[in-house]
Amino acid sequence: MTLRDQFTAELKTAMIAKDAARVSALRMITAKLKDFDIAARPKGVTAIPDDEIIAMLKAMVKSRRESVELYIQGNRQELADKELAEIAVIEHFLPAQMDDAATAEAVKSAIAESGATTTKDMGKVMAILKAKHAASLDMSKVNPLVKQLLAS
Repeated sequence: MTLRDQFTAELKTAMIAKDAARVSALRMITAKLKDFDIAARPKGVTAIPDDEIIAMLKAMVKSRRESVELYIQGNRQELADKELAEIAVIEHFLPAQMDDAATAEAVKSAIAESGATTTKDMGKVMAILKAKHAASLDMSKVNPLVKQLLAS
């Protein structure tokens, strides 16, 4: 089942259950997806693939996390809670993220595979990690770990 099919099925289920918050979040996801599909049309793509949908979902989560921080700073807990609920719905469709031990192992493996020895070789390591583990790794969290391991 593709992610698109999952969105549709989940939306129907949420509508039947009268879960207004979930329906709203799922409609927001499908609207964003439609925007991405329309933007891809000039390239001859009628529907973006699942890996691009995952990248879109990750960007949506990142944006909402930033909003949560701002809402908390501004003493707007009700808006922060709404964003957190949307994050939970979006993350439901994302692949499971690697834990810290698996992430460290993947980074060490990529360093060994690339032959990197200094922080100047960081791009090679990041390219290997992105190629092999893009869906299950948060590259912004991996970056400091790669720097640390290459610096030592």
